[in-house]
Amino acid sequence: MSDSEATGLGVLGVLFGGVFFIVMIAIWVVMVASMWKVFVKAGQPGWAAIVPVYNAVILLQIIGKPLWWIILLLIPLVNFVVMIMVTIDLAKSFGKSTGFAFGLLLLSFIFFPILGFGDARYPRPGRRTGRPGHDAGFVGVPQPEPSHNATPPPDPREPPGAQESRNRARLPARE
Repeated sequence: MSDSEATGLGVLGVLFGGVFFIVMIAIWVVMVASMWKVFVKAGQPGWAAIVPVYNAVILLQIIGKPLWWIILLLIPLVNFVVMIMVTIDLAKSFGKSTGFAFGLLLLSFIFFPILGFGDARYPRPGRRTGRPGHDAGFVGVPQPEPSHNATPPPDPREPPGAQESRNRARLPARE
């Protein structure tokens, strides 16, 4: 190989390495901004997304898991399983499906911005969703439908007996 060929390959390697570095920095910036937005949506400080161990503590708070789970994240091989569970619970906490959770695991640079900048809402910790029929309980536990025939609660400003007279007026007359 001549000197000109070696110089050409060196320039090509530096150019490729530079482009790769810029792309990786861009992905990192998008991930930090996305996690910041996810934390803010959950009512946590956004800056916690950039503090290494503290962001895992906050993430556990967001999904409603105990603090001792941080130890599980430090154990080799166990941390893979725990991270899958945490990601599934994070998706469910924002009303997303398990499929979305696997998107967060495998294509996090795409799915975290969707979670952070999209219309996902964080109702409460503990795997709650914002889907109709599930707002009052945990995922998978059907909630009773609200009764539309219920009598409204009495107005405290009304005199006693006013509610009963209104209810009698609504009933059909007996013959």
